[in-house]
Amino acid sequence: MKLKDKVVIVTGATSGIGEACALVFGKAGAKIVITGRSQVKLDKSLVLLRKSGIEAYGILADAGSEVDNKYMAEDTVRHYGRIDILINNAGISMRALFEDLDMEVFRKVMDTNFWGTVYATKYCLPQILKNKGSIVGVSSINGYRGTPARTAYTASKYAMNGFFESLRTEVMKRGVHVLVACPGFTSSNIRNNALTADGSVQGESPREEEKMMTSEEVAQEIFNATVKRKRDIVLTRQGKLAVFLNKWMPGVMDGIVYNHMAKEKDSPFK
Repeated sequence: MKLKDKVVIVTGATSGIGEACALVFGKAGAKIVITGRSQVKLDKSLVLLRKSGIEAYGILADAGSEVDNKYMAEDTVRHYGRIDILINNAGISMRALFEDLDMEVFRKVMDTNFWGTVYATKYCLPQILKNKGSIVGVSSINGYRGTPARTAYTASKYAMNGFFESLRTEVMKRGVHVLVACPGFTSSNIRNNALTADGSVQGESPREEEKMMTSEEVAQEIFNATVKRKRDIVLTRQGKLAVFLNKWMPGVMDGIVYNHMAKEKDSPFK
């Protein structure tokens, strides 16, 4: 796949993996469209991209809004005339026991992570079908293995994986590529912005971010897999091991996952 003058949309691209994807795809010659909920952050990311010699356009949009996603697709076509690749990256996390969790938090996570992906894909699909392009879902190891205190996040990623598996089969004879990328623990701001039981922002990450895969490394893996039109990728040795063990020894994994997550700082289920 040659990316020169292809149009790539990256949702939730004002930080972390999304911004890193915008950079790596843009440096390969693509025209980049980024979305975000904050105009200030959107403008800051656009400055970064343009300073890197990338042609970029920003759209203020809430990933969980169907109206905003429809506008995103239409505005991209108005501005660039086409859509070739959609990277569904926008996402939020949470950390709280289900018994304590405000259901509005559960809905917000599902609206952003799952429904946001569905909406964006729905409205970009006609162009991607026309151009035989790619749809990328930035999922998680949680799409294969649930973790305690992250019920809503896990549910959203399982739903995303199932949605793309079904869609991939629908379009497989029509030249469209569907990639599901499942990073392991990645150094980004997703844990800092994770929602607690009452919907407030967690603030401090409970994990050692400096020991994780970087957002830039994840973005490069996503880029490579998109160019090669791979079906799915699972990242980090720990992530690959978790997926393998959960398939063959799910009962054993229950205990392993519990013990591992209980070691987090301020774990709610020690």
